[in-house]
Amino acid sequence: MSCVVADGIARVELARPGARNAVDLPMCRELRSVFEELDADDDVRVVLLSAQGPAFCAGADLKERSGRDAAWVRRRRLTSFAAYEAIEQCRHPVVALLHGAVVGSGGEITLAADFAVAAESTTFRFPEPHWGTVGATQRLQRAIGKRRAKELLFTGRAMAAAEALDLGVVSRVVPDDLLAQTGADVAATIAKAPPLAIALTKRAVDLGGETDLDRGIRIEMAAIEQCLSDGGWRDGVDRFARGGLDNSATSEVEQP
Repeated sequence: MSCVVADGIARVELARPGARNAVDLPMCRELRSVFEELDADDDVRVVLLSAQGPAFCAGADLKERSGRDAAWVRRRRLTSFAAYEAIEQCRHPVVALLHGAVVGSGGEITLAADFAVAAESTTFRFPEPHWGTVGATQRLQRAIGKRRAKELLFTGRAMAAAEALDLGVVSRVVPDDLLAQTGADVAATIAKAPPLAIALTKRAVDLGGETDLDRGIRIEMAAIEQCLSDGGWRDGVDRFARGGLDNSATSEVEQP
């Protein structure tokens, strides 16, 4: 696992290229540790999660299960769930940059991020049932719906980046040679925003997705109150007044 922080942007890379970044027990532990540390780092504004080598992630490393008993496999799966949760619970925005194959656990990592940008040649598969196991049954259905999730899990078929975009697994698809630059641009844009406002927005969206609209509005109002009590919101207003924010969407209606 590689992690570098500069100018508020943390760049985390899966670093088992020889194994196509297949997720093993050490990687699970590293993912959890890295994201818990990033969550506690006030200098971080956004996290870019990418991978070395020809594939983002080829799924779980099934070779490490050879000779293991059911108790070991159970503990291993709980460790992977903790890793995905650490990604999801990070208070900073996490953007996954995808290329090559995204299989099984790679899809779990993708869906634990806040959103993902994929290279055009990226392919996705969720073949867990065909490997004799169970996985990706929760985040996947919440992202694309129950029936579509079942179809992908039951068949284990490959899904192209364009279809992943249509289903909402990824937010953007870009030419392969523009993936790194697109990620850098997205991260730089997010990093410019007031960090408390971004963190509260992330939390409000996540918590609001678990309840009804009325309670969701209350969650947002609590976030607004916390933002107001901090006082940092004035910086955004001042920057807007000075023309430091993009106000093109409102400039026409505000002009006399």
